Amino acid sequence: MPVPVPRQRAIPAVESGQARTASPQGGGAPLEEEANNRAARTDGRKEATVETAATATTTTSTPANLGLLLIQDDPAAAPVVPGLLDQAGKPIRVRTARNLTEAERLLTDDVHCILLDLALPVTGRAQEGDDELAVLKQVLRLAPRHAVLALTASGDAERGAEAVRVGAQDYLFHEELDGRLLSRAIRYAVERKRSDSAERRLAEGRLRAQENARLERGLLPTPLLEGSSLRFAARYRPGRSRALLGGDFYDTVRTPDGTVHAMIGDVCGHGPDEAALGVELRIAWRALTLAGLCGDELLGTLQQVLEHERDDDEIFATLCTVDIAPDGRRAGLCLAGHPAPLIARPDGPARLLPYDNNGPALGLLPGARWPRTQVQLGAEWSLLLYTDGLIEGRVGTGSRERLGQDGMVEMIRRLLGEGLRGEELLRSSVNEVRELNGGELTDDVALMLLERTRD
Repeated sequence: MPVPVPRQRAIPAVESGQARTASPQGGGAPLEEEANNRAARTDGRKEATVETAATATTTTSTPANLGLLLIQDDPAAAPVVPGLLDQAGKPIRVRTARNLTEAERLLTDDVHCILLDLALPVTGRAQEGDDELAVLKQVLRLAPRHAVLALTASGDAERGAEAVRVGAQDYLFHEELDGRLLSRAIRYAVERKRSDSAERRLAEGRLRAQENARLERGLLPTPLLEGSSLRFAARYRPGRSRALLGGDFYDTVRTPDGTVHAMIGDVCGHGPDEAALGVELRIAWRALTLAGLCGDELLGTLQQVLEHERDDDEIFATLCTVDIAPDGRRAGLCLAGHPAPLIARPDGPARLLPYDNNGPALGLLPGARWPRTQVQLGAEWSLLLYTDGLIEGRVGTGSRERLGQDGMVEMIRRLLGEGLRGEELLRSSVNEVRELNGGELTDDVALMLLERTRD
């Protein structure tokens, strides 16, 4: 048989622009090089959370023995595909089906490419009107993970191009087909399908990651302080890699009587389940606070929420709540196994608020009580609420010593002495703790700052 190579389809995948770096050399080597280059690029992408699956696909080499399923209703036409060889020179296994019913039975895991005659009649299945590509659409639904090559007459290039637009990897002409051309077309089609599938999964994964990020950002609180003269700032840094939300949570609201309520807490653990539980507790705290609950009654109800929502009886949460009187000069403090807030005033050094009445963490003791301590704030002050991620970092690489509350207090005193306030104070605090730790902190860190200036 002569070997006429159609000019417009000589190396179909290359000429259609799908094999981006293919060279003019034969034998399919350019495509293997492109697959390896794509694999190397994929291996280097370590930031997207979803690229593991894509990498596994793109770094896999071409199957050792390619399998082809020819779907053609003319048995006499089957010998049109003799002597097909893969890139290693091994025979390509060929199966033949005369209709889609037979094709469905023959579509096993060792079939990598489908060669479909577009003239195949659509019999025994639902007709799709006058759609001349109905059989192709059925095959694409039947074998969504397989590469598909469309066979059409040489005078019907427009139909072949439409087949590619619908989902085929390429098209070939009946009259100009030979073993060498078809072997190369099969290899290109298989690699193009694998590449397209990997890129699609990567894009879907990135979109999913973006949606998750938007969802997590939406779960962070928006302070309700309208009508209050207090200034608010917050800093949040989850311990989970590439996450936006951890087990720490915080919130602040102003009730109609003018009282400002602030809260910060920490669910034990760092995974998504702990993050979800923290969000539930924060939302429950806001609802209960706006409903008028405070102090021991509020914490007792939150413990019930925790006990009903946690997956494990060992899960607990620490909590600190502060309710600041409308005049801004005094506050009530409740601690449930949580570090005491820090207060800084112009008339003295920064110090911790009293923590002698610290009650147990939520979820540890049924029927526990949490005393409310009255504290004097003064006319001008800064109140820092934080989670233990800020104080449990190491002091020096390889050191066993932790920063602790004393070290944190000294650090805040120094930063305040340098004139830092608000968000700048919080940002510098977290950065310095990270530097002291010699790298990223393993625990979640949340900080919330409320400030009142002199009337």
